[in-house]
Amino acid sequence: MKAISGTNLEQAKSHNRRVVIEAVRTHGPLSRAAIARMTALTAQTVSNIVEELERSHLLVPAEAQKLARGQPIIPYSINPAGAYSIGLELGRQRASGVLTDLSGAVRARIERHVEHPDPQEAMPVLQAIVEDLKQAFAFDRHRLLGVGMALPGRYADGGITSLSPKSLPGWQDFPVGHELEQRVKMPVLVENDATAAAIGERLHGVARGLSSFVYLFLAGGGGIGAGMFLDGHLYKGSRNNAGEIGHIIVEPHGKLCSCGKRGCLDRYISPTVAYEFMGIANVEELSSDDLDALIAKGSDGLDAWLDQAVQPLRQTLDFLELAFDPQTIVLGGSLSTSLMRRLAERLEPLHVPIDPNRKGSLPRVMIGMTGKDTAILGAAALPIFSETNPRFDVLQKPVG
Repeated sequence: MKAISGTNLEQAKSHNRRVVIEAVRTHGPLSRAAIARMTALTAQTVSNIVEELERSHLLVPAEAQKLARGQPIIPYSINPAGAYSIGLELGRQRASGVLTDLSGAVRARIERHVEHPDPQEAMPVLQAIVEDLKQAFAFDRHRLLGVGMALPGRYADGGITSLSPKSLPGWQDFPVGHELEQRVKMPVLVENDATAAAIGERLHGVARGLSSFVYLFLAGGGGIGAGMFLDGHLYKGSRNNAGEIGHIIVEPHGKLCSCGKRGCLDRYISPTVAYEFMGIANVEELSSDDLDALIAKGSDGLDAWLDQAVQPLRQTLDFLELAFDPQTIVLGGSLSTSLMRRLAERLEPLHVPIDPNRKGSLPRVMIGMTGKDTAILGAAALPIFSETNPRFDVLQKPVG
């Protein structure tokens, strides 16, 4: 049984600092008084934190605004140049890196050709990409928070791959995070691509400001995963493998899956299956424009895939709503944007919700970030999320 930890009030300042950043990031420019009302912190606490964040260049003040009554107010907003991060992605034929600012804008991008790289070949390439990105854009290096990396597959603690991705053999049990950290001499965070994409969506996409949502990630190279935010917390499960949604059985005794079961969701709606239906080979060698052009032409294969994919996806969305009661479900991933939209258009009518009279301001299903940059932008969001997202665990004293 997990021990119950007490309150670590020494860490309250760190937590409150993150709460203030989150309030401004989510709601836009805010005055000190507005931040205090929104966070339930005292005016003096907010004033101290805002002054600290301004000195750190994370918040920037606008010109004072005169009010009908009382003193003028000064709105504060996130300073894009206040911090930077690097995102890395490794595929079967390329290694990529981006440098982003605090707003998520890409300031530099580098790609290197690699052919089915193993760790010994890939790690020097990734290290070189990090160093080249630092030279590609003029910025204060002290504001670089770290490196994030998104990979398909399951992960143990410390960025150790616990299940080698089929597309990248040789990575079983390799400590990606630790090894890369030793090379680049800065913090490195490793996440599976679905979780990284969900974080990116919450920081910079349609889920900005949402406390509970499920991000359904359709990877361009195959597979389906989910990233989940529940009541403002990133939910990763007891072994960091929550969200392996692709292996829910949607068709008993159905198609054989690589996991050994039959009828898994992966075998019906994954991008790999879509491209098989359409007769498109070597997808990774096609540009996103070329792929969209092939899809735009339409084909009997495309319609056949949509016909057999839509009901399993409806069933999965129904399950996610019943199990987690999210504000919305976001469809995203590195799947072609046009293909994602075709799939989303076919979803209606969805299954009747458990509360059919519920009226919300959000659609039940939304389309989030899509395209080849989804995972890498999510990876770049990891260091920013780690440094700025409110974390209630820091208020707990360590046990044992």
